[in-house]
Order: sequence, then structure tokens, then C-alpha cells
Amino acid sequence: MDVTRDSSQRPDHLPEALPPALPERSASGSSPLAKVLRTSGPADSGPPTTPLTVLPGPAGSAADPRDPLDAVEPVARTAQPAPLPPAPLPPVLAVDPFPVADPEAVPAGMPAAATSRRPPRADQALRERNAAGLPGWVALLALLLGTAAVLLVLVRDGVVPHWDALPDLRADAARASGRAEVTARSVAAVTAAGLLVVLALAGLLANAGGETRVLTRWGRYRGTVRRTGLVWVNPLLRRRRVDVRLRHWRSEPAKVVDRTGTPIVVRLLIVWRVKDTARAVLAIEDHESYLREQVQAVLTRTASILPCDSNAAPGPALRDGQWFADELTRALAAEVAPAGLEVYSAQPLALDYAPEVAESMRRRRLADLDAGLRTVLVDDAVEAAALAVRRLERATAHELDEAARSALMEHLLVAFVAPAGLAASVPPPAARAGRKEGRPA
Repeated sequence: MDVTRDSSQRPDHLPEALPPALPERSASGSSPLAKVLRTSGPADSGPPTTPLTVLPGPAGSAADPRDPLDAVEPVARTAQPAPLPPAPLPPVLAVDPFPVADPEAVPAGMPAAATSRRPPRADQALRERNAAGLPGWVALLALLLGTAAVLLVLVRDGVVPHWDALPDLRADAARASGRAEVTARSVAAVTAAGLLVVLALAGLLANAGGETRVLTRWGRYRGTVRRTGLVWVNPLLRRRRVDVRLRHWRSEPAKVVDRTGTPIVVRLLIVWRVKDTARAVLAIEDHESYLREQVQAVLTRTASILPCDSNAAPGPALRDGQWFADELTRALAAEVAPAGLEVYSAQPLALDYAPEVAESMRRRRLADLDAGLRTVLVDDAVEAAALAVRRLERATAHELDEAARSALMEHLLVAFVAPAGLAASVPPPAARAGRKEGRPA
């Protein structure tokens, strides 16, 4: 549409206030209206402005509303209304609907196990912490002092017989009467010293290396003792022994199915240890049984991702590389972490087909290997025969015709591929040509 025409070509229905011509559009394709809208900003001062008015016009006329340059009446061009500030959008929280415990990338070509499944959550308030305790030598010292105090009180009261070889430590009353003189003060002193001895003995525990003691009182967690050797703790607390050494567990043969539905038998070696003793003891009933059940569940889920072998169809399989062990380790570590357990590795020791399908799968594997070997042998024989024909042509400096070359190739292929001691006949070229044309040989 030409926007530079004069006023004589203007339709009659447009008002006379319309300027005779509008400026041409710039080379960049932006119109004056677009420039005004881009350069308009917050109006600090200036005369009031009037909004632009769109004039109706018949379709196809010079003032077609489909072209904004011809349908806009610039009533006021001195200033444009300030654009309204955009309304603030509510903040959008990026929430991952399927969190993954361990976000490490899966190797290329290997599918990831069920990452959409969320492992169970643990009580965040239940975490291992150090229990209040004293070194063992403090309890031993208190034990010796209490025992010595009891003996001294008994000797002073004359309860313990006096030996002439020892110095006389009896009190004046006991020495004068020659018999035991027990007073209320002596009873209180012996009672206090005895309680000290009992508390020192009851609170002593010997913590071996690789073992911890989880302390609870009336079901409430009070801390964990990881210090080795002789330690004194509150004798009113219940103590539970937990082994935190690095442990390995060989699983029983587990029967699962692969991606194709074929039953397989897998045996695993799990290397694990207890990382958080508070969760291992209080969060679940038996952490070892929990580990065994999770191993079975993770193995069933992971084995169903890929086929056991990929002889017929090329692609990744459970027997290929380290993916199976890495995926088992990652999934099992995520499942047992809420129970305070740490899994270092889960490695398959044996991966075989179930007894009911082992023989048929063995025959199928041998058939696939035989077919692949025959294909390789035929390809090698064809290449060797073609190379021999080319070398023969170069040696004789004579190029064979198509029929002779085909006959020689067939003889060489039969010689390369036929079993030893078997004489295979090749029809002459004339007979082959006759069969191709439909004539009898």
C-alpha cells in the first residue's frame, strides 16, 4: 500500500484534518507509530494527550483498517501516553516432581532405572549425635576412692579387725571400748561411698573398635558412643550395640526377569556399613532385614530395564560393561539411605538364565553365533575371491569378460567355503545363462 499518495487520492469519508501524506517507512521496516510507541516513556510533564482514534473504512479502500498507517488519525502527535507498568507476576517455584537421590548422569546408551520413584523419607530430627560420657580412667579413679573411703570408715569404727602389724586407725571410742562403734555419721559415709562405687561400676562399658553403643532412656534417643576403649556413661540409659564396620553380604540366588520376560538368576555381593546408628536402630525394626528386602526389590526393578543378552538385536544388555553394577549401587544406596545405611558397591557375582530356559537359550545363543560366524566367513570368502580375480587380471595383463569372471568367482567361493573332502560342482556358464533365459540346460 502506497502511503505517500497526495490528498487528491484520499477517500471522501476521511476528515480534512488528516494530513496530506504520511512519512515513508524507514528502511528497517518500522513505522512512525512504532517509533513513537518505542520512544514513549514516563511523562514527567507536558500537555495532556489524546489517544489515537481508529477510523472505520470499507475493506480494500485506502483507509483499510488492516493497515494501521492508513486507519490511524493522529489527533495529537506532540506526546504519547506513558505505558502502564507491567503487573508483577507471582513468583513461580521450580519444583521437581520427581526428585532423584543421586543426580549423576547415566552412561550414554544406557537407560536410567525408575528415577521417578521417590525413596522413603526419614525423620530429619532423628540424627546421630555424640552421647555425654566420661573417660574410663575417671570412673576407675572414683571406684578406687569410694572403695578406700568405705574401708577407712569401717576401720575407724572398728568393724574391720585391727592388725598389730598395721597402724592403728581406729577412733578413740572404738579403741577405748575394744569393739565396733557404729554411728549415724559412719553409716551415711559408707552409704555415700557405696553409691559412688556402684555408679562407677554400673556406668563402665568397654567399647571395642568398629562398634558403637546407642543410648536411649524410656525410648528417647540420648546419643551414640563411638569412643573406643573404657568409657563411663549414665548407668540409667539403655545401651544397644551396633556394628559399624565395613561389611559384605553375599546374597542368595534371586530369580528375576529381564526386559524380554526371560527368567534369570542373579547373585550379588553387597558391601555396606551402618552410617547413622540412630536411624539404623530407631527408624526401622531390623536394618539387616530391611537391606535384604531392598536388594531384592532394586534387583527386580533394575534387571527389567535391559535384556540379559543382545546377540540377536544389537544394543546394551545386562552383561555389557559396568552399567548393571553401577545402577544397582546407585538405586540401592538411595533406598537404604533413610535407614542410616551406606552402600559402597553392589556387584553381580553370577548372571545366568533360569534352569527351565537355560538349555533353550544356550541353543539359541549357539545358533546366533553360528549364523554370525557364517556371515563373516562368506564375506571374507567373497573379498578373497574378488582380490584373487583382480590379482590374476593384473598378473596376466588380460581383462576377463563378465561370464569368465563370474565363473572364476564361483569356483573360488566353492573352494573357500565348501567343507574339506566335499566336491561341489559348479554348472558351466552356458547352462546358467540358459536357466536365466528360461531354456533347458
